[in-house]
Amino acid sequence: MREKPKKMRIWAMLCHFSALLGWILLFFLVFIGIPLYLPLNLLAPLLIWRFKKSQYPWIDLQGKESLNFQINWTLYTLIFMVISLFLVLTSFSLAVTTNGSVNEIKITLDSLLIVFMLLILLILIVQSFIVTFAAIKAYNGEHYRYPLIIRVLR
Repeated sequence: MREKPKKMRIWAMLCHFSALLGWILLFFLVFIGIPLYLPLNLLAPLLIWRFKKSQYPWIDLQGKESLNFQINWTLYTLIFMVISLFLVLTSFSLAVTTNGSVNEIKITLDSLLIVFMLLILLILIVQSFIVTFAAIKAYNGEHYRYPLIIRVLR
């Protein structure tokens, strides 16, 4: 296999890593109180892919792979949020309809909040590892296909 130019490998690696920057930016914007509902994890890889794909076929391949993963991951996160909201509302309604005390309702909601926050943290950690692995592979000139995703971009 022919060695790929370093500049091309760096841009391919940035297609993967830039998605993590989107999640970090989204976290800080929400943390400081700016509600933002855009999937920022898609924006940076999309921009890199759109502007660099015509220069190098390797960036086209890696950009599509990164975007496919981020699209799927965003959908998985949204599904998780809907299921979480359903479980919180169901638990709250059960606590209220069974005439639970205010303390029991508070304990139920607090425990659900802790569990969901831990699951969100786990999701972000898993994504960080997978994206980092893919970025290192791209930098080394190796193709990495993300597991368990639907290829939206072919």
